[in-house]
Amino acid sequence: MTTGGQSQKEAVRQLVSENGEELVELSHRIHAHPELSFQEIDSSRWCADALEEGGFDVERHVADLETAFVATIGTGELAIAICCEYDALPDVGHACGHNIIAASAVGAGLSLTSLADELGLTIKVLGTPAEEGGGGKILMLDRGAFDGLHAAMMVHPWPSELIQMPCLAVAHFDVVVEGVEAHASAFPELGRNAADALTVAQVAIGLIRQHSYATDQVHGIITYGGAAPNIVPARAEAKYYVRSATLERLAEWEPRIRDCFEAGALATGTSVRFNVQSPSYSEFRVDEAIAQRYKLNAEGLGRVFAPPTDRVVAASTDMANISLAMPSIHPTLGIGSLPAVNHQAGFAAACITGLADKALLEGATAMAQTVIDLATDEVQRERLLASTYRHA
Repeated sequence: MTTGGQSQKEAVRQLVSENGEELVELSHRIHAHPELSFQEIDSSRWCADALEEGGFDVERHVADLETAFVATIGTGELAIAICCEYDALPDVGHACGHNIIAASAVGAGLSLTSLADELGLTIKVLGTPAEEGGGGKILMLDRGAFDGLHAAMMVHPWPSELIQMPCLAVAHFDVVVEGVEAHASAFPELGRNAADALTVAQVAIGLIRQHSYATDQVHGIITYGGAAPNIVPARAEAKYYVRSATLERLAEWEPRIRDCFEAGALATGTSVRFNVQSPSYSEFRVDEAIAQRYKLNAEGLGRVFAPPTDRVVAASTDMANISLAMPSIHPTLGIGSLPAVNHQAGFAAACITGLADKALLEGATAMAQTVIDLATDEVQRERLLASTYRHA
């Protein structure tokens, strides 16, 4: 396996190190000001500003999304994207470590500024909002923000180091049930209980799990169940995620879950409707050649990858949809968080420790060094150049 010039790789390592204090400060600042999907006003601006100050040409508010940006440097034929996420979660803030993702992407981009033209590269750092259920990357993909690219990459914090985060396809939708209010004691026969419809649906979902595949998942929360105990709820609302191994399997599994809500409405004399919250996220198609180069570079920096395990641990990401459009990778950065795992308050706390700061700098370096490999390996370069993404 051929790899890029060691002098160029050492140069980007040095540049990431020199920018280390500013990159860690950026990570901690984003962490201290968590912003939810599509509301990442400050976080996106801080990332875009850092890239602009580093020499990138920055286009803001791209793809009709206020918090999306595309930062570009270089005019080379081979165009590679580094994706930057910065949205937080409700209540637990940056418990998925998007502050680390953002700073790593910025750091990788800045380290390549002086090498881009020398290597025949166009580097784009894409600010991609709303990964946590909004599908920002999918919207940007469909609206042309990824046009002209040949490959894409990002890193993601995790309890352990993995060459690829296992991914499931997922659909996100809200459920709204409409019934009839009534006095719950004096005139209950006049009411049609919308909350009961959700109870019936949840029982049906619990029973249908027996007949699902191991990779079929469903989980949700009740976001509204009524106004007072003595008023029959005329409205109830829930938020649900439905996951499966592939988009094809999801297309079979999701309707069965929706049928459970329809059954609840039928049983209680209410009506139900579904509000889709984002495009469906797909399964991930990892580019093995790029992944192996990233692994070699990460190991060269001292990163230690976790051994394979029989336990199925899978999440979902809109980066998966990018992987179906172009060669992509999505490795994880172990930040020493255990026993805390993603989406726990303890994981949010772990995302600003010394180990997390070290991980973001090494993730940035490994991505930049992988870009150098792709630019200087003639076989890989020609392979990537053979296909340029254009949205339909």
